[in-house]
Amino acid sequence: MSDRKQPSRVPKIKRAASVSVDSYRDDSLYPRIVRAVEPILARGKVVAPLDVLIGMGLLDPARLEDWRFGRVPYLEKVINCNLTRLSRLLRILRFHAHDLKLVPSTTAYLRLGKGPKQRLRFTKTGEGKREEVYSLHFVWPGKGPFHLPAPRHGSRSEPHEEQSDPDLPRCRDD
Repeated sequence: MSDRKQPSRVPKIKRAASVSVDSYRDDSLYPRIVRAVEPILARGKVVAPLDVLIGMGLLDPARLEDWRFGRVPYLEKVINCNLTRLSRLLRILRFHAHDLKLVPSTTAYLRLGKGPKQRLRFTKTGEGKREEVYSLHFVWPGKGPFHLPAPRHGSRSEPHEEQSDPDLPRCRDD
């Protein structure tokens, strides 16, 4: 018998496909984001990532209020989604907002209630770039209500349909 240990096999880490300007419409999250953005724009001119997360069922409004009043240390703690998928969702939202001709605008989120008005954190680490992604709102610059821009030649006008029930909150890759 040999006393040699067999080398342990390290499982390969499956990396999520990177979302790009060319591929974001093919992502499974895209139709859900479109469905969440449409009613937001029907009500007003500003699309906030937090409103999209609520519209997709990934953020409970009561938990958002807890965060706004400083009862939750950072927002990602109460979002029902893993961070990889959440990052992908926010990237797709930014591409979609660009296609809708919405203008990005940074917004400061300050704690509500009594006491000092402290800036709220979105992430556990508080890293600047990631914090900025959450605080970007997308604003319709035109006068009057939002209207869809004319479709570009050769672009897909309708998002592809999902295979699963769109009314159920879903965050894991199924």
